[in-house]
Amino acid sequence: MRVVAGTHGGRRLTAPRGAAIRPTADRVREALFSILGPLGGARVLDLYAGAGTLGIEALSRGAVWATFVDVARPAVAAVEANLEALGLAGDVVRADARTFLRNASAARHTYDLVLLDPPYRQAAGLGRDLSGPLRAVLAPAGRVVTESDRRAPLELDLRLDDERRYGDTIIRIHGS
Repeated sequence: MRVVAGTHGGRRLTAPRGAAIRPTADRVREALFSILGPLGGARVLDLYAGAGTLGIEALSRGAVWATFVDVARPAVAAVEANLEALGLAGDVVRADARTFLRNASAARHTYDLVLLDPPYRQAAGLGRDLSGPLRAVLAPAGRVVTESDRRAPLELDLRLDDERRYGDTIIRIHGS
């Protein structure tokens, strides 16, 4: 795994040891961030962060802050190690995505870009539970990006702005 582009382009990232992490392929990340365009000044939320590849890519491309959320200890440790190795700052939170969203909403935190890459086997069942809480933390003109398996996609009750397929992976970009 590596950062595809931006100020940290080409730098290697580490994955959690022993965890069944499925990082977003380099070519998919490159295509996604090309579609998203400039991220200067964006506040990013990387839910189901894994090794943090999506949020770190956003930081490398100009986002000013990223919050990384994952429930697994090895994932949280990997994100912390990757941020430290690259000299990047961000919040790293060990929590369930739904709990985090509830707390972020109560604290009135908002994000310009939310990156959602849950385990593929869980994705199809998450849409109903995440749609409302996501809407509550999305900044005006904010976007939510989902990655899931095309055979069992993550369906959010948010406006769908774009959808792309890369093999068995489907990327959806939702607006506020």
